[in-house]
Amino acid sequence: MEETIAGTDAVQIPKQRGESLLDAAVRYAEERHWDVVPGTWLDAVDGSHRCSCGDAACPAPGAHPARPDWMSEATGSATVARRMWQERPTASILLPTGLTFDTVSVPETAGFLALARMRRMELALGPVTLTPDRRMEFFVLPGAAAKVPDLLRRLGWAPSSLDLTVRGEGDFVAAPPTRVGSRGAVQWACRPTVANRWLPDAEELMSPLAYACGRDR
Repeated sequence: MEETIAGTDAVQIPKQRGESLLDAAVRYAEERHWDVVPGTWLDAVDGSHRCSCGDAACPAPGAHPARPDWMSEATGSATVARRMWQERPTASILLPTGLTFDTVSVPETAGFLALARMRRMELALGPVTLTPDRRMEFFVLPGAAAKVPDLLRRLGWAPSSLDLTVRGEGDFVAAPPTRVGSRGAVQWACRPTVANRWLPDAEELMSPLAYACGRDR
């Protein structure tokens, strides 16, 4: 079943299922061979939800690493993932970037414009997330962080002129169904499937992404 999110020009977004964080984390490790890391979580405090980190002004409540050495907990084992989320069932799901994928992050409006353009061009897409902060993360092959600035310059764009960033080695993305404070949950705009197991290179997607970000300025 699908639903249309307002303002997306009829781009279809799969309706999100009520999957638990534990089940999702295990599935990412087992089916996609992605490393997963349990992050912070949301605590109910005085009728509101606050980040377990204790910072009342946390910019990403319940959706960031819980400790400085968070990468040491990363695992691609479904068995280990199950044990970790059994111990911390409300922990967010973080996916380290720079290992099996990087992500290209753009504003939501530019992301939907780019998605429509990519589908018209019949480009092969990887998974894409939609965050409560109104960003879209396009999953691409690792190494994108090093090549995207030159790709943008070749297309005639100064990298600093576009709201387009790349998450690579040492960074992470929050995965569905992680919730970010009271803003809502991370969703899949393009859900992981057997068909998109092989990720595109950033070069294949950069032209429509740069064009959409340029239009969105």
